[in-house]
Amino acid sequence: MSVVTPRAVFVIRDTDYEALLARHATRGQARFFLESRGQNLAEMEARHARFHAVLGQARAAVPGAWRQALARRGDLDRFLFAPDDVIVAVGQDGLVANVAKYLRDQPVIGVNPAPDLHDGVLARVAVERLGPLLAASVAGAAQIERRTMVRAVLDDGQTLLALNEIFVGHRSHQSARYRIEADGVSEDQSSSGLIVASGTGLTGWARSIGEATHLTLRIGVEEAAVGYWVREPFPSVTSTTELRAGKLTGASLAVTSRMNDGGVVFADGIEQDFIAFEWGRRVQLAPATHALNLVVA
Repeated sequence: MSVVTPRAVFVIRDTDYEALLARHATRGQARFFLESRGQNLAEMEARHARFHAVLGQARAAVPGAWRQALARRGDLDRFLFAPDDVIVAVGQDGLVANVAKYLRDQPVIGVNPAPDLHDGVLARVAVERLGPLLAASVAGAAQIERRTMVRAVLDDGQTLLALNEIFVGHRSHQSARYRIEADGVSEDQSSSGLIVASGTGLTGWARSIGEATHLTLRIGVEEAAVGYWVREPFPSVTSTTELRAGKLTGASLAVTSRMNDGGVVFADGIEQDFIAFEWGRRVQLAPATHALNLVVA
């Protein structure tokens, strides 16, 4: 019986320099574009070189008998992850959130390529520590945080997963009309939309909404719970504002669209990857049944 060797899958996104070259075709045109706006290409090139140096160091840390693969963020929906893969996300915290929805219990190691530039809440591992963590992940000896995710299920069976939050509202962020149901209470609302966030998401969009509205919730990153917040609910003869925020554990939040067009549901801030949410469509939002296995030590 053959034994399959472990595989390290490196997940990256294009650097700013690579994205600039993709738009302007040549380095000369890219430099002209930046210099015409008082900016310097050299700084961007230096960050690009630094990133790829760290990526090279990370790939060199993989044991010689292992297999390797590289997946770019734009290709994640087409990449086939194997159950025994170890995922190494090299980049900002958002990259860990981007890949989380495509996984099923594989361990994820977030490598921070520039600690002086990136917060490193999820991508917290220094590249020098990667080798031992790879071996520990395969041996089941790594310390894991099982971070709860958010799941949205629409009435036609389409499903979205998010590590941080899921947004329900109008694609232009103008007034969204819908019916909301939570804990046996329902009401019609008109608002700037609503978000349902995990404990991980409390450091981002949910935090800013909670601070602005003084409606804060305590949710641990591994707690099997999520929270919802309504953005700028507007009271009128047809809409009320009682259901503004709450914590969801066993029960789900149900939202039924009252928008003729423009209604959307999207995850983790990726607005272009949305599900249409037109009049009469219904979505159920709750903690997901599986979590992100984030390697922390």
